[in-house]
Amino acid sequence: MLGRVGRQGRTRTAMVLVGCLAALATVPSAANATPGSGVTGTVLAQGVSEGTLKLKAKGRTDVVVRTITVAPGGSTGWHHHPGQLLAVVKSGTLTRTLDDCSVEVTPAGTAFIEPAGAHHRHIGRNLGSEPVVLYVTYLLPKGSPLSIDADAPACAGA
Repeated sequence: MLGRVGRQGRTRTAMVLVGCLAALATVPSAANATPGSGVTGTVLAQGVSEGTLKLKAKGRTDVVVRTITVAPGGSTGWHHHPGQLLAVVKSGTLTRTLDDCSVEVTPAGTAFIEPAGAHHRHIGRNLGSEPVVLYVTYLLPKGSPLSIDADAPACAGA
């Protein structure tokens, strides 16, 4: 009987030891952490999306970050992009008319994605009284232009 208790005791001890080691493995080690130095960061714009954002790019990709300002009464003209872009509205309100003539109003503090391709043509307008400032990140096939001019869809009228 002592032999069995001894084996059970060793098994329990081993199990406790394994549990402790597993717990230690999940605790971050302060000894391995290194403080940063000489690094600063500035938030240029911050926005919240209405839903899930899915970005994708295939092959070699030009990544371009750009500020765009649309004056009151101004517009981007009808266009599309050869790659996806992620935009954050820093200030003002951007009104976009899409290929199917649906309208999306995106105020300051909003983030959105514009999909790639000619079948996603759109126009952005500033219908407000203050400039619209956008921070835009483009994910473009290497060597592509930022945008391509497009005709207005039939639903947009003359």
